[in-house]
Amino acid sequence: MNDEKTLGLPSFSINKNTYKPYKTTKEYPTVCVYQTADSRKIYKRNKFPKRNMAKRHQPRSGSLQFWPRVRAQRIYANIKSWISNDNNKPLAFAGYKVGMTHIQDSKQGKKGVEIITTTPVTIIECPPLKPLSLRFYKKTAYGSQPITQIFSKNLNKELSKKISLPKKTKEEIPKDYDFLKLVVYTQPNLTGIGKKKPEVFEIPLGGDLEYAKSLLEKEINIEDTFAAGEYTDVHAITKGHGFTGPVKRFGIALKSHKSEKKRRSAGNLGPFTPRKTSWRVPQHGQHGYHKRTEYNKLILKIGENPEEVNQKGGIKQYGLVKNKYMLIKGSVAGPSKRLIIFSNTIRDKKSEKPVDVKSISTESKQ
Repeated sequence: MNDEKTLGLPSFSINKNTYKPYKTTKEYPTVCVYQTADSRKIYKRNKFPKRNMAKRHQPRSGSLQFWPRVRAQRIYANIKSWISNDNNKPLAFAGYKVGMTHIQDSKQGKKGVEIITTTPVTIIECPPLKPLSLRFYKKTAYGSQPITQIFSKNLNKELSKKISLPKKTKEEIPKDYDFLKLVVYTQPNLTGIGKKKPEVFEIPLGGDLEYAKSLLEKEINIEDTFAAGEYTDVHAITKGHGFTGPVKRFGIALKSHKSEKKRRSAGNLGPFTPRKTSWRVPQHGQHGYHKRTEYNKLILKIGENPEEVNQKGGIKQYGLVKNKYMLIKGSVAGPSKRLIIFSNTIRDKKSEKPVDVKSISTESKQ
């Protein structure tokens, strides 16, 4: 029997009569266990350490949650699910993405110490929306169908660039309808993005019919829908990149320089049988210009003075803000000058205390 030094055990005096070796067990087939009666301790030592080759593992490239990766139907989002509310207010608004900057806000720390933090924000220019019509819907076996609509009397002339304006309008309210929505259009001519043709879309309304009829003859401002400290869902169309390969589209790794045929493609398209290619295999196709929804984005501030956010020399790839603006915490999908639609949160998220914004960076990003 080897002594303690050869086994790597601590050296102390051992009585040979009390030295008891233990046999290997099924749990430890490669481990020898020894016990001394004097110390009542158990020491373990590997006789033959197991050495395995490292296993190569890499997470999947490209999320399967976003499928299919196809182009959006239009340049602003088409929202299919809304939340209902009994309060007299519009439940959605829209604005043009300006760009990003950062703010400094303060909050109280321990022992009354003021803590100043820097937060990245997205600037959204929010010119007022104008109502086009009230649209009444009836639920049928084939889905909700519009039955009639009441048009507003004060329509902008730029609206004729988008749709054919009606010559005669109806003012009859149907007796039998299930719900209604307000059709609104934007006023890009009030901004500096160089565009006149408005966007037309529907927004849901809270409240009764009398409140809905009162909206037909007045503009809708951002304060009518949201306030600082509230959360909102952001619906946008992402920046388009056209037709790209799987390396840029899904982020797969380049193959070895000694690989056959291609280097910027997947290793294989799947097994020999079944004789079809799975949709999970990363392949080339459309990249970007997808409709995406981001839930629970925090509104940090709603301001009326555009000089608070205008940067020196103008904001890069946008120009100057001329209307009311909104600061969203973090990033928002899509390039600058694109219309972003904001709706009330469909997931339960309570409002927070408004942030005390100390300063907004107006340094040029050129």
